[in-house]
Amino acid sequence: MTGRIKPVVFDPYGRRRSRRFPAWLGWLLSGAALGVAGVLYVQAEHLPARLSASESQALRAAHDAAQAERQRLSRALEETTLRLQTAEAERQKLALELAAARDTLARQRDDLQALADTLPPDPRGSTVAVRAARLRASPGRLTYDLVLTRQSSPRPLQATLQFIVAGADARGSESRHSLEPLPVTLNRVDSLRGQVNLPEGFAARQATVRITDRSSGQLLGMRVLHVR
Repeated sequence: MTGRIKPVVFDPYGRRRSRRFPAWLGWLLSGAALGVAGVLYVQAEHLPARLSASESQALRAAHDAAQAERQRLSRALEETTLRLQTAEAERQKLALELAAARDTLARQRDDLQALADTLPPDPRGSTVAVRAARLRASPGRLTYDLVLTRQSSPRPLQATLQFIVAGADARGSESRHSLEPLPVTLNRVDSLRGQVNLPEGFAARQATVRITDRSSGQLLGMRVLHVR
């Protein structure tokens, strides 16, 4: 080796070399500080204000109330849906029953028409014919069963049915009484049953059945019958 050898001087009181602060640690702390500052800035300038304890409690209570109301409305919706389903099932049932009743009524009308065709004609040949009748008297009551037919028409006829009865009153004297008129709706064939009041003590022996048009009062049919 070339060169001179320098002597090493021992100095027990010599200063130690000071350590320098690492640059990477400074950058790390600076970045962290900037990040915290950015978060604080965003929270302060752009995000909603933080709630206080009372506001947070009030918000929680409002949330719980809204949740309870939602559950109540959900139960109400389920109950309403169930009622609607029940009502719909009942409506369908009633519709089927109505259809069956209409079919039964149509068959009964056909049967009544077939029966009326076998009855003797009304000798008067009126617009409304009294084809069959049965009148029974009891104290204060006249019970009637009538079968009426009319000329074919697409619309029902609004008419009035009235009985004019002849007989003896409570003193035994002959008298006649016009009983209370009854509103009726007539189709091509109708079977009418019911009761009308008789004067007190009156014994009916004969009755005249009168059918008139309800609006015009025109006589549509009439027949004189014995009372049993």
